[in-house]
Amino acid sequence: LPGIEIPLPHILGNDIAGVVREAGELVTWAKAGDEVMLQPGVSCGHCIECLRGQDNQCTEYDILGYRRDGGYAELVKAPGVNVIPKPNNLAWEEAAALPLVTVTAWHMLVTRAKVQPGEDVLIHAAGSGVGSIGIQIAKLRGARVIATAGSDEKLEKARTLGADETVNYTREDWPKEVRRLTNKRGVDVVFEHTGAETWPGSIMALAKSGRLVTCGATSGFDARTDIRQVFYRHLSILGSFMGSKAELLDAMRFVERGAIRAVVDRTLPLSEARRAHELMEDRAQFGKLVLVP
Repeated sequence: LPGIEIPLPHILGNDIAGVVREAGELVTWAKAGDEVMLQPGVSCGHCIECLRGQDNQCTEYDILGYRRDGGYAELVKAPGVNVIPKPNNLAWEEAAALPLVTVTAWHMLVTRAKVQPGEDVLIHAAGSGVGSIGIQIAKLRGARVIATAGSDEKLEKARTLGADETVNYTREDWPKEVRRLTNKRGVDVVFEHTGAETWPGSIMALAKSGRLVTCGATSGFDARTDIRQVFYRHLSILGSFMGSKAELLDAMRFVERGAIRAVVDRTLPLSEARRAHELMEDRAQFGKLVLVP
């Protein structure tokens, strides 16, 4: 329409790994031919939040593949500060599956919830990308992990990642089962990212002084909270969004040692991106789907 600016659609894809084609003249830490991964969060680099190392709280924060072009492409443009080396022991598909979910789960469990050895941690949607990494990070912190998923097959895979107990939320009254598994005490931490569908149960599954940390609302954002439960039982509700560039580097040390590993369900050619999205909508995958240009 005349006089109306219609924004062009952006290229999707938050998680990216590849070979540097060329680097700007001010970039001295990456050069053509380097095998790299990209931290998906883009920030201004000069505000007080960025200078504190909390770049995920920058007022100009953005994500590759969200409001700027991302990785569903053969060529990708990104700020040089977002480049990190790809460990030699990682396959390309593994490298492409790690950045966003790893920095998100690390920020949730290490920085925000501060999981301690011996605590009980409930990880929702173990078959999701962030859930599959959340299990591993909670175990690294010395926690006992209870994982939920919608099928026995996914729960079995969750156990291979380190889950100590599993709950099929389609068959069981899962908050009641979680309390049974903790001798009616409840868990110390709930790793919440599914939203309205699980929120009330997540509140009920917490122990006294428990912490609920959330990074998403895939099943809806308008969740009901019984506020009495929050103040009667001294509960803490912690918001969490992405994570800093430094946190991803912290987590990558454990990736390099094999203590955190990528969970790739399958790879598809870039031309089948639509098929990948259909699989996600059907919850047919465990872990990440990777597109290969």
